[in-house]
Amino acid sequence: MRFTIRPATPADLPALRPLIEAATTELLRPFLTPAQVASSRAIMGLDTQLIDDGTYYAVLSGPSYAGCGGWSRRATLYGGDHSAGRDAALLDPARIRAMYTHPSFTRRGVGRLILTRCEQAAAAEGFTSVSLMATLAGRPLYEAAGYQPLEHLTDDSGGAPVPLVRMRKSLR
Repeated sequence: MRFTIRPATPADLPALRPLIEAATTELLRPFLTPAQVASSRAIMGLDTQLIDDGTYYAVLSGPSYAGCGGWSRRATLYGGDHSAGRDAALLDPARIRAMYTHPSFTRRGVGRLILTRCEQAAAAEGFTSVSLMATLAGRPLYEAAGYQPLEHLTDDSGGAPVPLVRMRKSLR
């Protein structure tokens, strides 16, 4: 299967939002209870600051959106526009953010394509490491890509506690 990756624009939002919803609903289901999946919606989503910064990507297979994700120079570690605790301060390490693969395109290299693009872009700007907050569904991909777990935590801001793993990778 052939994929193209390009910077996302505001015009992509109507296609990205249902992709993110499908990924959240379907891909977390084997790892979380229904209450935790519902709670995940409070802490997951698209931070449009990434689109404004030019660091968010859309992956397409022909006309279909297969995935999306990006990286940030900013201190916000995870969450969407609606999430509490956002911080636009600049930082180091860079952060991988808001990675989603449409359920119809899982296990075909979409996530790896996005990670590679993000890591290359962060390294080109002088970052020497990247960090991220992984869901249980995303953790296997990140470990396979060389990310090391640093901390296990839960976020219960959406009601039910959602397990997360803070991870980091050196770009050197």
